[in-house]
Amino acid sequence: MSNQRNLLLAVALSFLLIIGWDFVMQRIYPQPETPEGTEETAPDALASADTAATEANSDVRRSGGSDIDAASDEAAAGPAADEAAPTVAAPDPVAIDAPELAGSINPMGARIDDVVLKPHREELAKDSDPVRIFAKSGTEEQHFAQFGFVGDGVKTPTPETVWQTSGGPLAPENPVTLSWDNGEGQRFTVELTVDEHYMISAKQTVANTGEGSIAIQPFASLNRTSKGVDDSNWIIHSGPIGAFDEAVDFGWDFDDVAEAENGRVTPSGNANWIGFTDKYWLSALIPDTGTKAQADYRSLGNEIFRADVIYETVTVPAGKQVSRSTQLFAGAKESELLAEYQANGIPQFGNAIDWGWFGFIEKPMLWLLKQLFAFFGNFGVAIMLLTLLVRIVLFPIAQKQFKSFAGMRAVQPKVKALQDRYKEDKPKLQQEMMALYKKEGVNPLAGCLPTLLQIPIFFALYKVLMLSIEMRHQPFALWIKDLSAPDPATILNLFGLLPFDVPSFLGVGVLAVMLGASMWLQFKLNPAPTDPIQQQVFAIMPWLLMFVMAPFAAGLLLYWITNNVLTLAQQKFLYSRDPALKAQAEKDKADKAKEQEREKSKEAKG
Repeated sequence: MSNQRNLLLAVALSFLLIIGWDFVMQRIYPQPETPEGTEETAPDALASADTAATEANSDVRRSGGSDIDAASDEAAAGPAADEAAPTVAAPDPVAIDAPELAGSINPMGARIDDVVLKPHREELAKDSDPVRIFAKSGTEEQHFAQFGFVGDGVKTPTPETVWQTSGGPLAPENPVTLSWDNGEGQRFTVELTVDEHYMISAKQTVANTGEGSIAIQPFASLNRTSKGVDDSNWIIHSGPIGAFDEAVDFGWDFDDVAEAENGRVTPSGNANWIGFTDKYWLSALIPDTGTKAQADYRSLGNEIFRADVIYETVTVPAGKQVSRSTQLFAGAKESELLAEYQANGIPQFGNAIDWGWFGFIEKPMLWLLKQLFAFFGNFGVAIMLLTLLVRIVLFPIAQKQFKSFAGMRAVQPKVKALQDRYKEDKPKLQQEMMALYKKEGVNPLAGCLPTLLQIPIFFALYKVLMLSIEMRHQPFALWIKDLSAPDPATILNLFGLLPFDVPSFLGVGVLAVMLGASMWLQFKLNPAPTDPIQQQVFAIMPWLLMFVMAPFAAGLLLYWITNNVLTLAQQKFLYSRDPALKAQAEKDKADKAKEQEREKSKEAKG
């Protein structure tokens, strides 16, 4: 009766855990709400962004020192009347048409606010639009880069300034130049170039043809909304990111910046680069090498954030010019490409991917995974083969672990007999069990070290699949069209035949069932716990984990299933080669048959 009560309690708690898991996940990682309508939200966001951009000039002026403070009020007030007059029509944008980037440059405010990534699609469909990484101010996906200047006692461009353009469309062999003359002897230019991938370079120059010296601060900024950002958790970081003193800082998220004093965070150390990251995408500013620059994150309210690179004030004598070059990365976190940029002089750029503690294991694994994919042409097959190769490498370690488990399983009947004999005398039971282990030459803890050695390797493989953009939109076979998405073949709606959406905590697909079944078989082969409660927990655990893991990416489930099947095959092989265990298995089978016969005879008599 007690065991039945405990089993019912375990089932009830498991059900509550399944329900609670989805409830907690929805609270910790809520899905972004769909706006009611663009007409209501866009003007507010646009006003906020434009105000913030104007305040940026004021903030930067104040950061330059007391000589610039006097001009800060004028800058914050906005552009001069002659600049504000031509508001009838927006200036024509300059197209971007690079091998992997497309979009446009906005001459107003020297903004790059329209960029899509040609190699990557938003959705799985072949005719889907490319992934958009930069979007204009006031849109739901607001995200843009801006380049500018502030100065002491000199008229500088504002966020509303319309720059003159020359060149275009922006391509690797076709630069674009933005220029603006303040009419007082200073000419400002921003020369933009782009490489074959996702890197845009901005050379900001001020030429002083006036009569006296001027003090100028070039700056660059990234402005983005936090709405719709990927979930940030202990495995994958989304939000503010940067490298300072050649160490990548994943320590800040959007909430941290919003809650900081004055909504501003200034990381310590020399800024190597700064920006924002999602799971697969990155926007980052890389300051000019050999120059001093301040970098920080700011919250502008209304879920708008900014990352700034503000160069040290420089004095430009009459008849001279000064330039600062800033690189802008706006693209996909492709590991080989980021490593290439790092090799070309951007410190720690390859670690913009959140490798964690086991990066030294994960990077070779990712390389091997891509080689297998290139050879076989199927990412699912590559995952299975990589799992197999890892299992082969770890076979000697697993064999040591098996020997320990096998020894424990062989003495299990004797342990059970001791427990029945000394169930009222716990100290005596422990003493006799230790004597038994010593006599039989087994160590209950001997299997722990091999397990600990394998954990980092299998966790590294799991994280590679979580981080790998190469798995995105890759098909496997049959109904699995995207390994980076959950299994779409949900059982409760008959694999999509019934017209309703299944809640995520009940969205159990075929892969999840296969995972639960493989775990259950794996537990059956391991030595059964002697405690009845533990036996009940182990019996329920595979099916509980089936529900927990069902919403995970299909590629991850495929890895777990493959790993479980290989573990089962390995255990079967090793059991078949151990005479003692083989004899024990036959004895267990015979005992089970006798027990079933006794149960049948009792039922017949009853």
